[in-house]
Amino acid sequence: MSDLNQYFKVNKETWNKKVAIHAKSDMYNMDAFTSGQSSLMPYELKALNDVIEKSLLHLQCHFGQDTLSWSRMGAKCTGVDISDEAITLARQLNDDLKEDATFVCCNVLDTSKHVSETFDIVFTSYGTIGWLPDLKPWAKMIFERLKPGGIFYIVEFHPILWMFDYTDNKAELKYHYNQSEVIYEEYEGTYADTSSKMISKEYGWNHGLADVINALIEAGLKIEYINEYDESPYDVFPDLIKSDTGMYVMKDQLFPMIFEIKATK
Repeated sequence: MSDLNQYFKVNKETWNKKVAIHAKSDMYNMDAFTSGQSSLMPYELKALNDVIEKSLLHLQCHFGQDTLSWSRMGAKCTGVDISDEAITLARQLNDDLKEDATFVCCNVLDTSKHVSETFDIVFTSYGTIGWLPDLKPWAKMIFERLKPGGIFYIVEFHPILWMFDYTDNKAELKYHYNQSEVIYEEYEGTYADTSSKMISKEYGWNHGLADVINALIEAGLKIEYINEYDESPYDVFPDLIKSDTGMYVMKDQLFPMIFEIKATK
């Protein structure tokens, strides 16, 4: 087995373990979600506000809350994730909620091997590209899965955030902004439940903004805009403060926390 396959295998095992913990967590608030509350955040809702009767491919969908939130808004959705436990739960939620989304278990880089349709929208969000060693095949796959005139939208944590090691619940500057060498972390708990006793074993890579943008341009996509924001919709980094808007900010805000890119084919 190659190193890369081993990295993906370990990551898949960790994400399989996370599913049951996340499904019970306050962060994912399953009771509110199944009662009708959307899991989508303001950035993506503003960027993709009208999805009625549009086909949407959600990359790295976890157990499908966002996918099903788009489905509730009228989109015809397909969700892809590496974790078979996540896809099993996503399919169960889809049936329970009587939605018509489709869920596929595969490595996101292999999406075109498992999904042949093309889509009006390809969407991915919050903590996705750091699991990928090279963004060029990812961007190529996105181009392949978009219809002519289709939209790709990503909202993601800013790469500066991933320069820090958070394993001791404090931010220690440790990694390069655009680090091609693999980063291995092993720690107790998950971002959705820091009190959990599960051991997360994770391999990841850091991608700067130029890496993301150039991969999309090289694949043939046209960048419509890129924005950066000094706030996060999730309280997943140490010592964040909840603002009046419901977003989370740093006590001393010296760099952005989120970026978004909208591109078209």
